[in-house]
Order: sequence, then C-alpha cells, then structure tokens
Amino acid sequence: MNAFLSNLRRDVKQNPGFFGALIMVTVLFVVYNFMHPRGFSSAVLIQNANESVAIAFVAMAQTIPVLMGGLDLSVGAVMTLTSCIASELVNGSPAQIMFGMFVTLASGTAFGFMNGLIVVYGRLQPIIATLATGAVAMGLALFIRPQPGGDVDEDLNWAVTNALFDFAETYHFFDDGKAAWFQPIAWIPVPLILLFGIAAIIWIPFRRSVTGRTVYAIGSAEGAAFMSGLPINRAKIAAFTLAGLFAACGGLYLAIQTSSGNADVAQAGSYTLNSIAAVVLGGTSLLGGVGGAIGSLIGALILRVISFYFRILSIDPLLQSLVQGLVLLAAVSLGAIRTMRVKNQLELFR
Repeated sequence: MNAFLSNLRRDVKQNPGFFGALIMVTVLFVVYNFMHPRGFSSAVLIQNANESVAIAFVAMAQTIPVLMGGLDLSVGAVMTLTSCIASELVNGSPAQIMFGMFVTLASGTAFGFMNGLIVVYGRLQPIIATLATGAVAMGLALFIRPQPGGDVDEDLNWAVTNALFDFAETYHFFDDGKAAWFQPIAWIPVPLILLFGIAAIIWIPFRRSVTGRTVYAIGSAEGAAFMSGLPINRAKIAAFTLAGLFAACGGLYLAIQTSSGNADVAQAGSYTLNSIAAVVLGGTSLLGGVGGAIGSLIGALILRVISFYFRILSIDPLLQSLVQGLVLLAAVSLGAIRTMRVKNQLELFR
C-alpha cells in the first residue's frame, strides 16, 4: 500500500496537468449528472459519449505534433475529408463495409504521411504546411460532398452508437443464451470502448517505441536529439502520419454517427481550434516535450462536458459562443504559464 501511494505521489508530481484534468472532468461530469433530470443513466451516458468521440480523436491527433513543438492545422479538415469518404463507402455487404472503413482510415493516414514529408523534406514550419494542406483537404471534401448527404450502414450506426447490449444484439453474439457474464457490462457505451480502446492500442505502443521517445526528445531539445543520433526525420513523419490516422478515426466515427458526410468549413475550423484547447487542458505543453494523447482525450471530454451545461442551464445560444471562446482563451493561456516561469529566456529557444 505504501509503495502504491509513493508511486501515485510521484506520478502526480510528474504529471500535474493530466491529473488536474482528470479531477476536473470527473467533478464537472458528476455535477452535470446531478443537475440532469435523467442523470446517472445509461441513456445520458451514451448520448454524451457519442458527442465526445470525434473531438477526442481530433485532440489526440493534435497532440503528437504539439509534442514536437508544432501545430497541425489540418486535423479538422482531415477529419471532415474522411467523414465524407466514409459517407460514400461504408455501406453494402460486410466486406464492402470493411473495405470502406479501411479506405477511410488509409486516406487520413496517407494525408498525415504527406504532411510529414512536406514538413521534413520541404523544410516548412508545421503550422504553415498544415494550413495549406488543410485547405487541400477541404477542397477534396467539397469535391466528394458538394452537398451534405451519404449512406452509412444502418446496423453499423445502431451498433456503434449505443450500449454493448445493442452491439451484441445487432450482430447476434449471444444467441445461445450463455451470456450471464455479459449482463453487468451490457450498459457500457460502445463509443467509449472504441475511444479508449483505440487510444490504448495505438498510443501506448507508440509512446514506448524509439520513434515515440524521439518525438518527446524533439519537443524537449531537437538539437540534442539530433546530436544523440536519434531518427529525427523518421519520428516527424511518423508523428504526422499518426495524427492523420487519429483524425481519420474521428471522421469515420462522425460519419457512422450521423449516417452522412458534410464538407463544412466552419466545422473543420472549430474542431481544429478545440483540439488545441483540449491538448492544453489535458496537460500537454505547447512548447513540446511534455504530455500525451490520453491527457488530450481527457481535455476533450472537459470541453464537451462544459458544452453539456449549456443545455442544462438553458444558456442563450447567442452567449454560447462567448462562453466557449472564453474557455478556449483560458485553456490556451495555460500554455503560457510555463513560459512566464522561465527565468533564462534562452531556454525558450530550444
């Protein structure tokens, strides 16, 4: 027990931003459920989960370039592009659906790979390169979906946007009746399982790999990482490629959830800006080298829970943008705290 508490204190001391975000989202969500007429119910949890998945994936996509000390302004556009692709392809037979999902994820991954190549071999700043490629992504999205619409498999929509019970019932997993063990977890929303499952499967191995550690090293001190012989170019390309994959996951889920695609420029911009705020709220430094995708996921949940309060408190829609803007400003300003504490200004130019 003492060893556990000692390790916990060490982790909290090393990652105060992440644990602060975790406490914040827990408190906000519990209070929200107390205020909600149907709070602490599976229906409310499922609805909230569905509204949070896309922004959480985009926030995780933004995290990896930020860890290197840059920004990816194309993540919202890539999410929009892949949602339009999914609205065209994710339907038909099971094989066709799987093929459509593969093409959707591959498209986002390829777009991220292209971003990495431009940044590394074009020697452009990430914020400039991704601003341009984001415009390209939106142009492609408008070409695919000049008008909102599409057709996504209805069974997939129902199974993925509800509880585990609905998923199992849709695909007849327990027709033999031997599912007593399943009942205690049948209420868990599938969106949350997909979100945390994909985050764990992709992010944790990447962070522990040499490439992942190199990403952190680049954000901490790129010159020192280069002198140490670390694969700088490979890490940068991998970082943007993984960002594209996460953005594609968000686009695929958005298409499945809405059963359509929409090349909405305002939506893409909103998701990009909110992803930056979520990254900072989750404890990732805008200077790079500190943080992680799981923290950004928590930061995205904080932003979504705040938006849930608008419905409960009946805040005037005209004021919601003002409140969201203030929250975004406060979140991004948190990234300046570390800068203000730096006594030697040379430390800012790493």
